[in-house]
Amino acid sequence: MVVGLCYRWDWGVGLMIGTALAWLNFRWLKQGLDALTQAITAQRAQSNGSVPVDAYFKALFRYFLIALMVYVIFKYLKVPVLSMVLGLCALGAATIAVSVHEIFRPQE
Repeated sequence: MVVGLCYRWDWGVGLMIGTALAWLNFRWLKQGLDALTQAITAQRAQSNGSVPVDAYFKALFRYFLIALMVYVIFKYLKVPVLSMVLGLCALGAATIAVSVHEIFRPQE
């Protein structure tokens, strides 16, 4: 929002869209890992410990869907791609910042 007010509104929108997509990607990743964990736990009792094929499909489809959303937003809404890519990095940057904060100020 600050970028939209201080620099350009389309960059602010791109950062917000990228951040929302990063959050959505994280949620899908968590759901996929939960399903994979349940499948492995259920198959532990069996001698066949294979991973379901749809788990691989969902993992790849997640990236395809995010790339498709970025393309459509860039093509039709004219939001700069670089701002959306930087927004996608926001979740990683926030994680690094919290980790560094916890290193220097550990809570007991």
